[in-house]
Amino acid sequence: MPTVHLLDYVAGNVRSLVNAIEKLGYTVEWVKEPADVSKAEKLILPGVGHFGHCLSRFSGGGYLEPIRAHILSNKPFLGICVGLQALFEGSEEDPMVPGLGLIPGRLEKFKDGDKSVPQIGWNSATTLREGESLCGLRPTSKYYYVHSYAIPYRKGELEKLGWSVATATYGDEEFVGAIGKDNVFATQFHPEKSGAAGLRVIKAFLEGNIQTELAGISSAVVAKGITRRVIACLDVRTNDDGDLVVTKGDQYDVREKGGTEDGGKVRNLGKPVDMARRYYEQGADEIVFLNITSFRNCPLADAPMIEILRQTSETVFVPLTIGGGIRDIVDVDGTWIPAQEVAAMYFKSGADKVSIGSDAVEAAEEYIASGRKVSGTTAIETISKAYGNQAVVVSVDPRRVYVARPEDTDHHTIKTKVLGPNGEEYCWYQCTVKGGREGRDVDVRQLVTAVEDMGAGEILLNCIDLDGKSCGFDLELINDVKAAVKIPVIASSGAGNPTHFREVFTNTGTDAALGAGMFHRGEYTVKQVKDCLAEGGLLIRQFEADI
Repeated sequence: MPTVHLLDYVAGNVRSLVNAIEKLGYTVEWVKEPADVSKAEKLILPGVGHFGHCLSRFSGGGYLEPIRAHILSNKPFLGICVGLQALFEGSEEDPMVPGLGLIPGRLEKFKDGDKSVPQIGWNSATTLREGESLCGLRPTSKYYYVHSYAIPYRKGELEKLGWSVATATYGDEEFVGAIGKDNVFATQFHPEKSGAAGLRVIKAFLEGNIQTELAGISSAVVAKGITRRVIACLDVRTNDDGDLVVTKGDQYDVREKGGTEDGGKVRNLGKPVDMARRYYEQGADEIVFLNITSFRNCPLADAPMIEILRQTSETVFVPLTIGGGIRDIVDVDGTWIPAQEVAAMYFKSGADKVSIGSDAVEAAEEYIASGRKVSGTTAIETISKAYGNQAVVVSVDPRRVYVARPEDTDHHTIKTKVLGPNGEEYCWYQCTVKGGREGRDVDVRQLVTAVEDMGAGEILLNCIDLDGKSCGFDLELINDVKAAVKIPVIASSGAGNPTHFREVFTNTGTDAALGAGMFHRGEYTVKQVKDCLAEGGLLIRQFEADI
């Protein structure tokens, strides 16, 4: 099989990129030292995270000049995310660290006045010349972006230098989504996480089709901008027979009720890898695995979730998040493993993001006690520093505590339409740990603002009160949290039918919405949810099967 060289400098999830390349019939050879770059015919530079951190690693490893030489020798080069950013002169993210400077321009941070930052989700990459396609890009397709900094698009500047540009719009800001010229193609989005549309882009690059004609599709009639994300969540644990299964709780209780043949047993809804693939084929924009079994007697390297990620990433080309056990641990042989290394193992196995739960509450308690000072040592901080804040999700498990008056508590309260058991009109949301079993003296606003300050890039907002109830999302909770943070929020808990998704996107500012039981039980499909959203005039990503 033909080969392509891949430079891995611990850039987060490269397994999915390798899987995508191999699916397209190519073999990956790793660039392990600077001298290997000169051996490459086709070179791919992936990257996620902090511009300064990544470029410093390139420079410190002696890779910058070999990469520059490869590009100038007219050999095919593909840059992904930070791989695109590296081609420019520099970035606001770290003004002291220079890029390769092969293209004029500096990255600027998105303005957060009218939108969440980072941008996480599916957006366009539309070429500006009608009938032109860069590496298989289509105006009707959506691609997965995850970044806080971008190259602003200024009409004509890059084109005058011979570059072809595909742009996207986030809020009111137009930026460079992809760029190409001669042997060079680079994307701000992640093609390996963009489903068939992204695989089509990688295929075009590998076959040398950087600039082609695209007939019959007009960009003028295509809806641009970021879509509403629909996420499928799979709670994974061992059942009573020791098998790894997907389950779903009722207010976090995953055992069947008494009085039935299966009473007291762990609810078994299917096999994780098979179900993830099914949801991908239905059009899920992301898949979340939440490990709700500790696996304490299992070495980290052999943890069952590692293998689930490996197998899933072979056939599922959308973002994968893993939660559960992302913390400093002591392995079964007594080895201490810091949270950053635990996360790295999951990234190498196919995860794009890690989700932190109870440990985030404890970190927030320490942050509040210290006068809102970050320590630099928490799992949130160490992982986000190495891989970027978009790689860290904090999963929040709040429940309502009703009070007669706001003055009855020191915590942030809301006036609610859902009255308490004694007619109370106010409540605050208490954060919990240990799967909702233990409440803490921290409210949801304190938690989300603390973890945002520490470097979390996204909030997975659950609601214990509505978990498993199928009566709709807690809109009051979601709006309260959205008002408190700038980072994206995923609405979770309570979805029972497609109209609940349309309701949450219409009546809150949530960036994504998550479903579980209604999908697992076969009551509705992801496609039915998306069709409902589209009927309501909301922008969605259409699933594409053909590469």
